[in-house]
Amino acid sequence: MQPRDRLVIAVDLSERDDILRLVDDLHGAAGVFKLGLQAFIANGPSIVRDVVASGERVFLDLKIHDIPNTAGHAVAEAASLGASMATVHAAGGEAMLRACADAGGSLLVLGVTILTSLDDTELQRIGFAGSAVSNAVRLARLAQGAGLRGVVASPLEIAPIREACGADLTILTPGIRPAGADAGDQRRTMTPREAIGAGADYIVVGRPITNAADPRSAALRIVEEMG
Repeated sequence: MQPRDRLVIAVDLSERDDILRLVDDLHGAAGVFKLGLQAFIANGPSIVRDVVASGERVFLDLKIHDIPNTAGHAVAEAASLGASMATVHAAGGEAMLRACADAGGSLLVLGVTILTSLDDTELQRIGFAGSAVSNAVRLARLAQGAGLRGVVASPLEIAPIREACGADLTILTPGIRPAGADAGDQRRTMTPREAIGAGADYIVVGRPITNAADPRSAALRIVEEMG
C-alpha cells in the first residue's frame, strides 16, 4: 500500500453536512474514513451509504459485541451498506467471532483487542489479569483462530501481535498522534512513523486532523511522515 492508503481518518462528527463536507475536503488525502458511534447514531445507516457513494472507503467502527446470532446479522448489515471494514469486540468470544467472520464476506472484520484509553491499572480495576500487552496478544490470537482477518490494537501492542500472529493478520492502530500533538484521552500512543515502523497496516488519526485549521494539510503532513 501507498502511505496515503494506510491513513484512516476518524470522522467523529454529528451533523451530516459537516461529515460530508469534511470527507469531500479530504478526498485524495487518506485511504479510508472511519464512521463511529457518534456519526452513526446521529445519522443512521444512510451516512455510510452517502460516504460510500462519494467514492470513499468506509471503516464502520461500531465495536459490535453481542450474542453470536445478533452479532453475525449486524456484521452482514454492515457489509450490505458498502463498508470496507467493521469492528467487533474480540472479548465477545470465539462463537461470536466465528459468526462475524462467516457473515462478513469481503468485509474486513476487525477484532478490537484492548481500547487505547485503558492502561494496565484500569484493566486491573475492571477485572483483567495481566498487562494490556498480554491481553491484546491473547485476544488477537483468539480473533485470528476464529477466522477474523484483522484486529485493532494500540501502538504498543503492534510488534507483540505481529510476532504472535504473523504477517497475514491486518493490524489497524488507533492512538496515533503526530509528534508534539496532545494525547487527549489516549493512553498508549505512537507517532505515525513509529506505528508503521512497528508493523501496523493502517493507522487511525482523528482530532489532530479534524480539529486542525487546515485538515487537508494536516492529513498530508501525516502521510508524508509515514512515508
